[in-house]
Amino acid sequence: MHGERYAPDTDGGGRTDRTARRPALWGTVAGTVLTVLAVLVANSGGNTGGSHVAAGTAAGGTKVVRTVAVTLTGMRVRPDRIEVAAGTALRLKVTNTDAQRHDLEVEDGPTTPMLARGDSRVLDLGPVTEDREAWCTLPGHRAAGMTLYIAAAAAVDDGFGGDGGADAEHDGRTAASGSGTEDGPDLTAGFSAGWRPRPADLAPAPGKTVHRTELRAARTDVEVAPGVTQRMWTFGGTAPGPTLRGRIGDVFEITLINDDPGMGHGIDFHAGSLAPDGPMRTIEPGERLVHRFRAEKAGAWLYHCSTAPMLQHIGNGMYGAVVIDPPGLRKADHEYALVSSELYLGTPGSAAQVAKMRRNEPDAWTFNGVAAQYAERPLRVRAGERVRFWVVAAGPRNGIAFHIVGTVFDTVYKEGVLLLGPGDPGGAQVLDLAPAQGGFVETTFPEAGHYSFVDHDMRHAAAGAHGTVEVIG
Repeated sequence: MHGERYAPDTDGGGRTDRTARRPALWGTVAGTVLTVLAVLVANSGGNTGGSHVAAGTAAGGTKVVRTVAVTLTGMRVRPDRIEVAAGTALRLKVTNTDAQRHDLEVEDGPTTPMLARGDSRVLDLGPVTEDREAWCTLPGHRAAGMTLYIAAAAAVDDGFGGDGGADAEHDGRTAASGSGTEDGPDLTAGFSAGWRPRPADLAPAPGKTVHRTELRAARTDVEVAPGVTQRMWTFGGTAPGPTLRGRIGDVFEITLINDDPGMGHGIDFHAGSLAPDGPMRTIEPGERLVHRFRAEKAGAWLYHCSTAPMLQHIGNGMYGAVVIDPPGLRKADHEYALVSSELYLGTPGSAAQVAKMRRNEPDAWTFNGVAAQYAERPLRVRAGERVRFWVVAAGPRNGIAFHIVGTVFDTVYKEGVLLLGPGDPGGAQVLDLAPAQGGFVETTFPEAGHYSFVDHDMRHAAAGAHGTVEVIG
C-alpha cells in the first residue's frame, strides 16, 4: 500500500476507529463585473466625472442642500464616494438599473425599500456632520463591494476600507454551530445523532428522453462536517443539488423556483448550449422559470447559480452535476458521483466569509458537500467488481487531483475524451480536474480491505477531502 494511506484501523468488530481514520483539520467563478455609467448631479456645479462627487460649501449659516443621483448596478454603487461640507443637507436619488433587486441603507439613517430594475427613491439624510457609510443589505452584496462612503469635509479620510465592520466579523465567526476550532471543523468529532451521509450511488440513466426536474432555491441548514451545522444556499434542499443523468440527445426541462425570501437566484447548466439571456436570468423571490436544453455532448458537467456574485453563490452551496453518458459506455458493477468543493463557514455573504473566499482560505474541502462523510460511512463494494467514479470539481476556487490509495485506474475519461481505455498497457493514478471540469475513472479492487480516496493535494485531503471504500472479499 502507499505510504500516504488514510485507510483506517478497525476495532475488530468492523467499525472504523474515527481518530485513527480522520486527521485533524489545518488551514482553510468570480462574479460578473459590469462597467456602468453613473449619472451624478450636484446643485453647485453638476460634477459628473468619475465615481467621486464633491458637494459645495455652506457659508454664512445658509442651509445648503445637495442632491446626488446614485445608481445601483453591477454589484456596485455609483458614485462610491461623496464629499460634502460639514452641515450640508444631503439627498440621494437612488435608482436601480441592475437586473437584480437592490436597496440602499445609510448608516444611522434612512433606507430605501427593495428596488426592482428602473425603480427610484429619494433618501433625505439631513445635515451631514460626520462620515457615514451606505450599503446594499442583500446577503453578500455589501461584502462584494456595494458600498457608498459619505465624507464630511472636516472629517479625516480613513481610506474607505469597506471591511464590513465589527458586526459582520462577529456574524462570520458565529454562524456555523457545532464542534470546531479557530482552524476549522474538528474532523475527529462525531456527527450528530440521526445524521445520514449523502448517497453517492449513481443510478443508470433513465430510459426516457425528456427529463423534467423541479429545483427550489432555498436556504437550508446542513451538517457540513462532524457536529457542525451551516446555513447553505441550496438547489433542492441539498448542497450540492441533485445529480442529473441522461444520454446524448435527451432534453432536460428544469423548473427553477425561488423560495429564498431574501435574494434572487438563477441557474447555469454547462451541459447545454444556448443563449444565456433568458434561461440563465436571475429570478426574484417567489418567481419561477423553465430552463430547457438538449444534451448534445457527453461528459460530466457542472451546474451552478448564475447570479452575481457567483463566487459567493457557488461557495455557499449552489452547484451540482449533470452526467451525460458517452455512447457505448460499458456496464459497471457500481457507479458513484463525487462533487468536490470548498467549504467556507460563517454567515453567508458576511464580510468575514467573503474575505476567506477571496483569499482562497476554506475551512474545509468536501466530497458531496460534507467534510469526511465517507470516512465515517464508507462506500462498500466487493473485491473484483468494476467500479466507476464520476467526479466533478465545483470549486469555486480549487480543482482536484482524485486518487484512490492502493489501486490503479485502468480507464480515464476527462472532459469528453477517453484518455485511457480497456486493453491499454498503461495505467493512471490521478484524475486531475480544474474548477468546473469533470470526468470518470474506473478500477477493480484486488482484495478485501479499506481503500482511501483523496484529493491528492494533501492539504485538501487532511481538511476533509477524503473517504473510504470498504472492500469485502
